[in-house]
Amino acid sequence: MDSAAENPSTTRFREYLRIQSVQPEPDYDGIVRFLFKMADEIGLEKKTLECAPGRPIVILTWRGTQPQLKSVVLNSHTDVVPVFEEFWTYPPFAAHKDKGGNIYARGTQDMKSVTIQYIEAIRQMKSEGRQFPRTIHLTMVPDEEIGGHKGMELFVDHPEFRALNVGITLDEGLANASDEFSVFYGEKCIWWMTVHCQGDPGHGSRFIENTAAAKLESTPGLRLGDVTTINLTKVSGGVSCNVIPTSMSATFDLRISPTVNLKEFESQIESWCRAAGDQVTFEYHQKFMNKKVTTPEDSNPWWKAFSDPCKKLGLKLNPEIFPAATDSRYIRAAGLDALGFSPMNNTPILLHDHDEYLNEDVFLRGIQIYTQIIGSLASVHPLPGEQ
Repeated sequence: MDSAAENPSTTRFREYLRIQSVQPEPDYDGIVRFLFKMADEIGLEKKTLECAPGRPIVILTWRGTQPQLKSVVLNSHTDVVPVFEEFWTYPPFAAHKDKGGNIYARGTQDMKSVTIQYIEAIRQMKSEGRQFPRTIHLTMVPDEEIGGHKGMELFVDHPEFRALNVGITLDEGLANASDEFSVFYGEKCIWWMTVHCQGDPGHGSRFIENTAAAKLESTPGLRLGDVTTINLTKVSGGVSCNVIPTSMSATFDLRISPTVNLKEFESQIESWCRAAGDQVTFEYHQKFMNKKVTTPEDSNPWWKAFSDPCKKLGLKLNPEIFPAATDSRYIRAAGLDALGFSPMNNTPILLHDHDEYLNEDVFLRGIQIYTQIIGSLASVHPLPGEQ
Protein backbone atom coordinates (compact mmCIF):
# COMPACT_ATOMS: atom_id res chain seq x y z
CA MET A 1 0.00 0.00 0.00
CA ASP A 2 1.65 3.22 -1.16
CA SER A 3 0.27 6.67 -0.63
CA ALA A 4 1.38 10.15 -1.56
CA ALA A 5 0.42 11.12 1.99
CA GLU A 6 2.78 8.59 3.58
CA ASN A 7 4.80 9.86 6.52
CA PRO A 8 8.22 10.92 5.17
CA SER A 9 9.97 8.95 7.93
CA THR A 10 8.23 5.80 6.71
CA THR A 11 9.22 6.58 3.13
CA ARG A 12 12.87 6.89 4.13
CA PHE A 13 12.64 3.68 6.15
CA ARG A 14 11.31 1.80 3.14
CA GLU A 15 14.01 3.29 0.91
CA TYR A 16 16.66 2.02 3.31
CA LEU A 17 15.07 -1.44 3.41
CA ARG A 18 15.33 -1.72 -0.36
CA ILE A 19 19.13 -1.55 -0.24
CA GLN A 20 20.16 -5.20 -0.43
CA SER A 21 22.84 -5.24 2.25
CA VAL A 22 22.35 -8.98 2.57
CA GLN A 23 25.12 -11.36 3.52
CA PRO A 24 27.37 -12.71 2.09
CA GLU A 25 27.71 -9.78 -0.36
CA PRO A 26 26.11 -6.70 1.26
CA ASP A 27 25.67 -3.57 -0.83
CA TYR A 28 27.73 -1.46 1.55
CA ASP A 29 28.33 1.18 -1.11
CA GLY A 30 24.59 1.71 -1.39
CA ILE A 31 24.35 1.92 2.39
CA VAL A 32 27.05 4.60 2.59
CA ARG A 33 25.42 6.68 -0.15
CA PHE A 34 22.06 6.56 1.60
CA LEU A 35 23.41 7.41 5.04
CA PHE A 36 25.53 10.25 3.70
CA LYS A 37 22.45 11.65 1.98
CA MET A 38 20.61 11.56 5.32
CA ALA A 39 23.53 13.31 7.03
CA ASP A 40 23.58 16.08 4.43
CA GLU A 41 19.81 16.60 4.75
CA ILE A 42 19.96 16.90 8.52
CA GLY A 43 23.28 18.68 8.84
CA LEU A 44 25.46 16.07 10.52
CA GLU A 45 29.19 15.58 10.20
CA LYS A 46 29.94 12.42 8.24
CA LYS A 47 32.84 10.10 7.54
CA THR A 48 33.66 6.47 6.91
CA LEU A 49 36.30 4.22 8.37
CA GLU A 50 37.46 0.80 7.18
CA CYS A 51 39.01 -1.38 9.87
CA ALA A 52 38.86 -4.17 7.27
CA PRO A 53 38.94 -3.62 3.48
CA GLY A 54 35.51 -3.28 1.93
CA ARG A 55 33.78 -3.12 5.32
CA PRO A 56 32.91 0.57 5.84
CA ILE A 57 31.87 1.96 9.21
CA VAL A 58 29.76 5.10 8.86
CA ILE A 59 30.10 7.71 11.61
CA LEU A 60 27.66 10.63 11.75
CA THR A 61 28.14 13.26 14.43
CA TRP A 62 26.05 15.97 16.11
CA ARG A 63 28.44 18.05 18.21
CA GLY A 64 27.39 18.94 21.72
CA THR A 65 27.86 22.30 23.39
CA GLN A 66 30.32 20.69 25.83
CA PRO A 67 32.22 18.29 23.56
CA GLN A 68 34.72 17.44 26.28
CA LEU A 69 31.99 15.40 28.02
CA LYS A 70 31.62 11.73 27.21
CA SER A 71 29.42 11.11 24.21
CA VAL A 72 26.25 9.21 23.45
CA VAL A 73 26.75 6.59 20.74
CA LEU A 74 23.79 5.25 18.78
CA ASN A 75 25.03 2.05 17.19
CA SER A 76 23.41 -0.13 14.56
CA HIS A 77 24.58 -2.66 12.01
CA THR A 78 24.01 -2.30 8.30
CA ASP A 79 24.00 -5.93 7.12
CA VAL A 80 21.06 -8.32 7.11
CA VAL A 81 20.80 -12.09 6.97
CA PRO A 82 20.02 -14.07 3.79
CA VAL A 83 16.45 -14.79 2.70
CA PHE A 84 14.60 -17.75 1.19
CA GLU A 85 12.37 -15.77 -1.10
CA GLU A 86 10.01 -18.67 -1.85
CA PHE A 87 8.78 -18.55 1.75
CA TRP A 88 7.94 -14.83 1.70
CA THR A 89 4.48 -13.47 0.99
CA TYR A 90 5.99 -10.36 -0.62
CA PRO A 91 9.45 -9.83 -2.15
CA PRO A 92 11.82 -9.44 0.84
CA PHE A 93 13.48 -6.27 -0.47
CA ALA A 94 10.40 -4.53 -1.86
CA ALA A 95 9.42 -3.03 1.53
CA HIS A 96 5.77 -3.76 0.76
CA LYS A 97 3.26 -2.09 3.07
CA ASP A 98 -0.10 -3.83 3.40
CA LYS A 99 -3.47 -2.34 4.28
CA GLY A 100 -2.80 -2.81 7.97
CA GLY A 101 0.41 -0.80 7.78
CA ASN A 102 2.71 -3.80 8.16
CA ILE A 103 5.96 -3.25 6.26
CA TYR A 104 7.48 -6.50 5.01
CA ALA A 105 11.22 -6.64 4.32
CA ARG A 106 14.40 -8.23 5.54
CA GLY A 107 15.81 -5.89 8.17
CA THR A 108 12.55 -4.33 9.36
CA GLN A 109 13.26 -5.59 12.87
CA ASP A 110 16.94 -6.51 12.60
CA MET A 111 17.81 -3.69 12.56
CA LYS A 112 17.28 -1.09 9.87
CA SER A 113 14.26 0.25 11.72
CA VAL A 114 16.45 1.34 14.62
CA THR A 115 18.94 3.08 12.31
CA ILE A 116 16.17 5.16 10.75
CA GLN A 117 14.54 5.82 14.12
CA TYR A 118 17.83 7.25 15.39
CA ILE A 119 18.17 9.43 12.29
CA GLU A 120 14.56 10.61 12.31
CA ALA A 121 14.67 11.39 16.03
CA ILE A 122 17.75 13.56 15.46
CA ARG A 123 16.14 15.14 12.40
CA GLN A 124 13.17 16.14 14.53
CA MET A 125 15.24 17.48 17.42
CA LYS A 126 17.49 19.51 15.12
CA SER A 127 14.46 20.95 13.32
CA GLU A 128 13.17 22.12 16.70
CA GLY A 129 16.45 23.93 17.34
CA ARG A 130 17.39 21.77 20.29
CA GLN A 131 20.96 21.49 21.52
CA PHE A 132 22.57 19.23 24.09
CA PRO A 133 25.78 19.38 26.09
CA ARG A 134 26.96 15.93 25.04
CA THR A 135 27.98 15.00 21.51
CA ILE A 136 25.86 12.35 19.78
CA HIS A 137 27.52 9.92 17.39
CA LEU A 138 25.72 7.48 15.12
CA THR A 139 27.89 4.49 14.23
CA MET A 140 26.64 2.14 11.52
CA VAL A 141 28.86 -0.93 11.40
CA PRO A 142 29.22 -3.90 9.01
CA ASP A 143 29.15 -7.67 9.36
CA GLU A 144 27.34 -7.98 12.70
CA GLU A 145 25.30 -10.84 11.31
CA ILE A 146 28.45 -12.92 10.80
CA GLY A 147 30.02 -12.14 14.15
CA GLY A 148 31.22 -8.56 13.81
CA HIS A 149 34.81 -9.74 13.43
CA LYS A 150 35.51 -7.26 10.62
CA GLY A 151 33.28 -4.62 12.16
CA MET A 152 32.76 -3.77 15.81
CA GLU A 153 35.35 -6.22 17.13
CA LEU A 154 38.07 -4.30 15.29
CA PHE A 155 36.44 -0.90 15.70
CA VAL A 156 36.54 -0.88 19.53
CA ASP A 157 40.34 -1.15 19.39
CA HIS A 158 40.75 1.57 16.77
CA PRO A 159 41.92 5.13 17.62
CA GLU A 160 38.82 6.50 15.86
CA PHE A 161 36.61 4.67 18.34
CA ARG A 162 38.60 5.92 21.30
CA ALA A 163 38.30 9.43 19.88
CA LEU A 164 34.51 9.14 20.19
CA ASN A 165 34.98 9.45 23.97
CA VAL A 166 32.06 7.08 24.59
CA GLY A 167 29.95 7.34 27.71
CA ILE A 168 26.93 5.20 26.80
CA THR A 169 26.02 3.17 23.71
CA LEU A 170 22.58 2.17 22.54
CA ASP A 171 22.38 -0.87 20.29
CA GLU A 172 19.80 -3.33 19.06
CA GLY A 173 17.31 -5.24 21.17
CA LEU A 174 14.36 -7.45 20.29
CA ALA A 175 10.68 -7.06 19.66
CA ASN A 176 8.32 -7.94 22.49
CA ALA A 177 4.98 -9.63 21.79
CA SER A 178 3.43 -8.11 24.93
CA ASP A 179 2.84 -4.48 25.80
CA GLU A 180 6.26 -4.38 27.51
CA PHE A 181 9.53 -3.16 25.99
CA SER A 182 12.60 -5.35 26.33
CA VAL A 183 15.88 -3.66 27.23
CA PHE A 184 19.08 -5.70 27.39
CA TYR A 185 21.86 -4.91 29.84
CA GLY A 186 24.07 -7.93 29.13
CA GLU A 187 24.52 -10.94 26.89
CA LYS A 188 25.35 -14.60 27.11
CA CYS A 189 28.88 -15.67 26.24
CA ILE A 190 29.10 -17.56 22.96
CA TRP A 191 31.21 -20.69 22.84
CA TRP A 192 31.28 -22.80 19.68
CA MET A 193 33.08 -26.09 20.15
CA THR A 194 33.57 -29.42 18.41
CA VAL A 195 34.11 -32.69 20.27
CA HIS A 196 36.14 -35.33 18.40
CA CYS A 197 35.82 -39.00 19.33
CA GLN A 198 38.10 -41.80 18.14
CA GLY A 199 37.21 -45.47 18.52
CA ASP A 200 37.48 -49.02 17.19
CA PRO A 201 36.00 -49.82 13.76
CA GLY A 202 34.09 -52.91 12.71
CA HIS A 203 31.12 -54.31 10.81
CA GLY A 204 27.79 -52.66 11.48
CA SER A 205 26.20 -56.01 12.45
CA ARG A 206 28.53 -56.68 15.37
CA PHE A 207 28.68 -55.49 18.97
CA ILE A 208 31.89 -53.47 19.07
CA GLU A 209 33.21 -52.07 22.32
CA ASN A 210 34.94 -48.70 22.57
CA THR A 211 33.26 -47.18 19.51
CA ALA A 212 33.42 -43.51 18.62
CA ALA A 213 29.62 -43.29 18.55
CA ALA A 214 29.28 -44.64 22.09
CA LYS A 215 31.62 -41.94 23.34
CA LEU A 216 29.77 -39.28 21.38
CA GLU A 217 26.42 -40.35 22.83
CA SER A 218 27.67 -39.61 26.32
CA THR A 219 27.83 -35.85 25.65
CA PRO A 220 24.11 -34.91 25.93
CA GLY A 221 24.76 -34.29 29.64
CA LEU A 222 26.15 -30.91 28.60
CA ARG A 223 23.42 -28.90 30.35
CA LEU A 224 23.49 -26.26 33.03
CA GLY A 225 19.83 -25.50 33.43
CA ASP A 226 17.28 -23.05 32.24
CA VAL A 227 19.46 -20.04 31.52
CA THR A 228 22.39 -21.55 29.65
CA THR A 229 21.59 -23.20 26.32
CA ILE A 230 23.65 -25.92 24.66
CA ASN A 231 22.51 -27.06 21.25
CA LEU A 232 23.94 -29.78 19.05
CA THR A 233 24.29 -28.16 15.63
CA LYS A 234 26.37 -30.62 13.57
CA VAL A 235 27.37 -34.31 13.67
CA SER A 236 29.85 -35.86 11.25
CA GLY A 237 31.56 -39.21 10.78
CA GLY A 238 31.25 -42.54 9.02
CA VAL A 239 31.87 -43.79 5.51
CA SER A 240 29.26 -46.48 4.93
CA CYS A 241 25.93 -47.68 6.29
CA ASN A 242 27.43 -50.97 7.53
CA VAL A 243 30.84 -49.83 8.82
CA ILE A 244 31.32 -48.58 12.36
CA PRO A 245 33.36 -45.37 12.03
CA THR A 246 36.75 -44.87 13.63
CA SER A 247 35.97 -41.23 14.33
CA MET A 248 32.97 -39.02 14.87
CA SER A 249 32.60 -35.40 15.84
CA ALA A 250 29.83 -33.18 17.17
CA THR A 251 29.65 -29.40 17.14
CA PHE A 252 27.80 -27.47 19.84
CA ASP A 253 26.53 -23.91 20.11
CA LEU A 254 26.76 -22.84 23.75
CA ARG A 255 25.19 -19.61 25.03
CA ILE A 256 26.35 -19.18 28.61
CA SER A 257 24.66 -16.96 31.17
CA PRO A 258 26.75 -14.17 32.75
CA THR A 259 25.93 -15.74 36.12
CA VAL A 260 27.98 -18.84 35.30
CA ASN A 261 31.60 -19.16 36.44
CA LEU A 262 33.29 -19.64 33.07
CA LYS A 263 36.44 -21.27 34.42
CA GLU A 264 34.39 -23.81 36.36
CA PHE A 265 32.22 -24.43 33.32
CA GLU A 266 35.30 -24.98 31.18
CA SER A 267 36.57 -27.52 33.71
CA GLN A 268 33.20 -29.25 33.64
CA ILE A 269 33.40 -29.64 29.87
CA GLU A 270 36.87 -31.15 30.20
CA SER A 271 35.60 -33.62 32.81
CA TRP A 272 32.67 -34.66 30.59
CA CYS A 273 35.07 -35.35 27.74
CA ARG A 274 37.39 -37.36 29.99
CA ALA A 275 34.45 -39.38 31.30
CA ALA A 276 33.36 -40.20 27.74
CA GLY A 277 36.48 -42.33 27.25
CA ASP A 278 39.93 -42.34 25.73
CA GLN A 279 40.75 -40.47 22.51
CA VAL A 280 38.15 -37.78 23.08
CA THR A 281 39.36 -34.27 22.28
CA PHE A 282 37.70 -30.94 21.71
CA GLU A 283 38.42 -27.59 20.10
CA TYR A 284 36.86 -24.13 20.35
CA HIS A 285 35.89 -22.17 17.24
CA GLN A 286 34.71 -19.20 19.30
CA LYS A 287 35.07 -18.61 23.01
CA PHE A 288 33.93 -15.26 24.35
CA MET A 289 35.02 -14.91 27.98
CA ASN A 290 33.90 -11.41 28.94
CA LYS A 291 30.79 -11.28 31.15
CA LYS A 292 30.54 -7.55 31.77
CA VAL A 293 27.04 -6.14 32.07
CA THR A 294 25.58 -2.66 32.39
CA THR A 295 23.98 -2.04 35.77
CA PRO A 296 20.22 -1.57 35.22
CA GLU A 297 19.70 0.49 38.39
CA ASP A 298 19.26 4.17 39.11
CA SER A 299 22.68 4.23 40.77
CA ASN A 300 23.98 4.11 37.19
CA PRO A 301 23.37 7.61 35.77
CA TRP A 302 23.18 6.26 32.21
CA TRP A 303 20.47 3.78 33.15
CA LYS A 304 18.55 6.45 35.02
CA ALA A 305 18.77 8.80 32.03
CA PHE A 306 17.50 5.99 29.81
CA SER A 307 14.71 4.71 32.04
CA ASP A 308 13.33 8.04 33.36
CA PRO A 309 11.90 9.21 30.01
CA CYS A 310 10.51 5.72 29.45
CA LYS A 311 8.66 5.96 32.76
CA LYS A 312 7.32 9.40 31.82
CA LEU A 313 6.03 7.94 28.55
CA GLY A 314 4.35 5.13 30.44
CA LEU A 315 6.53 2.43 28.91
CA LYS A 316 6.83 -0.86 30.76
CA LEU A 317 10.51 -1.81 30.62
CA ASN A 318 11.61 -5.40 31.02
CA PRO A 319 15.40 -5.53 31.72
CA GLU A 320 16.87 -8.77 30.38
CA ILE A 321 20.01 -10.61 29.36
CA PHE A 322 20.12 -10.87 25.56
CA PRO A 323 19.62 -14.53 24.56
CA ALA A 324 21.98 -14.45 21.58
CA ALA A 325 24.72 -11.96 20.69
CA THR A 326 25.07 -8.43 19.37
CA ASP A 327 27.91 -5.97 18.87
CA SER A 328 27.26 -4.73 22.40
CA ARG A 329 29.40 -7.56 23.74
CA TYR A 330 32.49 -5.92 22.26
CA ILE A 331 31.51 -2.54 23.67
CA ARG A 332 30.96 -3.90 27.18
CA ALA A 333 34.21 -5.88 26.95
CA ALA A 334 35.94 -2.53 26.34
CA GLY A 335 34.63 -1.43 29.75
CA LEU A 336 31.79 0.76 28.46
CA ASP A 337 28.08 0.82 29.23
CA ALA A 338 25.72 -0.44 26.53
CA LEU A 339 21.98 -1.03 26.41
CA GLY A 340 20.17 -3.02 23.74
CA PHE A 341 16.82 -1.50 22.89
CA SER A 342 14.51 -1.75 19.89
CA PRO A 343 11.22 0.04 20.62
CA MET A 344 8.93 -2.65 19.23
CA ASN A 345 6.25 -3.88 21.61
CA ASN A 346 3.04 -5.77 20.70
CA THR A 347 5.17 -7.21 17.89
CA PRO A 348 6.17 -10.84 17.26
CA ILE A 349 9.90 -11.55 17.19
CA LEU A 350 10.67 -12.12 13.51
CA LEU A 351 14.37 -11.38 13.13
CA HIS A 352 15.94 -13.87 10.68
CA ASP A 353 12.46 -15.28 9.98
CA HIS A 354 10.42 -15.42 6.79
CA ASP A 355 7.97 -12.53 6.34
CA GLU A 356 9.86 -10.27 8.74
CA TYR A 357 7.77 -7.15 9.22
CA LEU A 358 7.22 -4.12 11.40
CA ASN A 359 4.03 -2.13 11.69
CA GLU A 360 4.26 1.50 10.59
CA ASP A 361 2.61 2.83 13.76
CA VAL A 362 5.09 0.92 15.94
CA PHE A 363 7.96 2.26 13.84
CA LEU A 364 6.75 5.86 14.06
CA ARG A 365 6.11 5.64 17.79
CA GLY A 366 9.67 4.40 18.18
CA ILE A 367 10.95 7.67 16.72
CA GLN A 368 9.11 9.64 19.38
CA ILE A 369 10.42 7.32 22.09
CA TYR A 370 13.98 7.84 20.88
CA THR A 371 13.63 11.62 20.85
CA GLN A 372 12.98 11.46 24.58
CA ILE A 373 15.67 8.87 25.37
CA ILE A 374 18.41 10.42 23.24
CA GLY A 375 17.68 13.88 24.57
CA SER A 376 17.84 12.60 28.14
CA LEU A 377 21.14 10.76 27.62
CA ALA A 378 22.71 13.73 25.87
CA SER A 379 21.70 15.97 28.79
CA VAL A 380 23.29 13.95 31.61
CA HIS A 381 25.10 16.33 33.94
CA PRO A 382 28.88 16.08 34.06
CA LEU A 383 29.96 12.92 35.82
CA PRO A 384 32.93 12.50 38.16
CA GLY A 385 36.14 12.91 36.19
CA GLU A 386 34.51 14.80 33.31
CA GLN A 387 35.15 18.34 34.54
